[in-house]
Amino acid sequence: MTISKTATVAIMAAGLGLVAGVGLAKMSGPSEHKGLTVEALGKIGEEMISRQTGLDGYMMQLREITIAPGGQIAQHSHETRPGLVKVVSGEWVEGTPDGESTYAADGLDGILEDGDTTHWFYNRGDTPATAIVCDLNPTG
Repeated sequence: MTISKTATVAIMAAGLGLVAGVGLAKMSGPSEHKGLTVEALGKIGEEMISRQTGLDGYMMQLREITIAPGGQIAQHSHETRPGLVKVVSGEWVEGTPDGESTYAADGLDGILEDGDTTHWFYNRGDTPATAIVCDLNPTG
């Protein structure tokens, strides 16, 4: 049995399409938190946020979040909750639909959480990993 040149090209293209499709698959994160400690560090209430910015229905909070070794923060979106994160001890591994990034306490980079952010976090180290998190939250 011989296969025509056109058929060979079509089979190769289909195979490449399958491989590319697998390579383009999006990642997803855990559905539950595990090994978290959250400590409230401060809060600016809804009334003050409204008075200072004219933005009604929001409050701002500052928290210290620690992920135990092997712990995780479940997948979540920041569609209505912008925030900023700075790892201050250990390492947080951020997962997104497109891949992973690691943020360490000795790095100068912060994690930006804007309206396009959907992510989750892991602590793959053997010591607790802590970050300071500041975000603007809807109150309703």
